[in-house]
Amino acid sequence: MKIYLATDHAGYELKEQIKVYLEEEGHEVYDCGALTLEQGDGYPEYMARAAEKVQEDAFHAPSMAVIFGGSGVGEAIVANRFAHVRAVVYAGGPLDVIKVSREHNDTNVLSIGARFVTVNEAKQAVDLFLLTPFSHAERHVDRIVEIEELTK
Repeated sequence: MKIYLATDHAGYELKEQIKVYLEEEGHEVYDCGALTLEQGDGYPEYMARAAEKVQEDAFHAPSMAVIFGGSGVGEAIVANRFAHVRAVVYAGGPLDVIKVSREHNDTNVLSIGARFVTVNEAKQAVDLFLLTPFSHAERHVDRIVEIEELTK
């Protein structure tokens, strides 16, 4: 699986640990930045890079992205501005939101709130995100088509 990663300073350390984990699991990992830890850097450019890659891959070799920030919310907002990109936020707690987002919404970006999760929780979230398939239920497909129509 081709996976893009992106972060700002708030998620940098967690991104680096998840990058190693994903590479050890045999995934093709591309780091869209930040490539160094710089306190106070902005997240929009890094999230846009990852979302743009997922968008470009949408119709030939679908990919996914895992993005990181303090809360994960602003990062998901950036990602969701791109056509064919559907981001879910995980900032701790039950993992059900990730499972349902994959099954019902075919999410392709996981935005992790690095200030609220441990490395092990992040690994569990990433594993569930990558391993849970889209259900292809007609009602869910129809809703995704409706969403896609909004971004034209």
